[in-house]
Amino acid sequence: MSTANEHVFSHGMRDTRETFEAWNGRSWAVLRGWAALSLAIALVLLGAVWVVAGLLTPDRTPIHMPGLTEPSGVGDLTPILWRNSLVLALHATACVAGFIAGASMPIAAAQRTGFSRWIHVKAGEFAILFVAAVTLFSLSTQALYLGFQGATISFQLEISHALLILSVLPHAIPELTALFLPLAAWLIASRRGEWNQLLAATFITVLLAIPVLLAAATTEVYLWPHILEALSPAV
Repeated sequence: MSTANEHVFSHGMRDTRETFEAWNGRSWAVLRGWAALSLAIALVLLGAVWVVAGLLTPDRTPIHMPGLTEPSGVGDLTPILWRNSLVLALHATACVAGFIAGASMPIAAAQRTGFSRWIHVKAGEFAILFVAAVTLFSLSTQALYLGFQGATISFQLEISHALLILSVLPHAIPELTALFLPLAAWLIASRRGEWNQLLAATFITVLLAIPVLLAAATTEVYLWPHILEALSPAV
């Protein structure tokens, strides 16, 4: 059993090294594919937020927004970064699960017989279902959460939902694109059957996302309130 696990681990590390080497000469083409699909997902989510915001009842409790109702501070970055780190971790976990399901589990199953083999096959299938569930869960919960926030902010600042969506584009586009990079990598790899590349894709997409999320959070805290102030007749 230990030998089989070591074989799976060494095979996975070899696949990851080979993936990095293969991407070394065409890194821009790989990144461009991930970014394009991730951007498309981000735009779909923003469209869903606009629809949901029009369907939900806004909260009439006065909002507290740093930079608008109170001064902004570095501490205001913390809740944004914490929320985004959880979403990014969820998406990265889904990407790793895709690697396990499509690359590691078939190798592990081939090293076993009988019931143990069946368990590993089913575990791989479960991992793929997990990724699909994570994708749907992430999109739906973000659409609901952001839609409710959008409904409330639009109501209290007396601006339209469409105008609010336009106001968030400077930070929302890079933020959402960065958050969906791991899922975009998973979708592209799964379509091509390149499951063995997903562990390398997880490392790269997370490393790329972190500085983008820091910049987006800074824009949201220090720039977005001024945009809202210029657009809202209630401020």
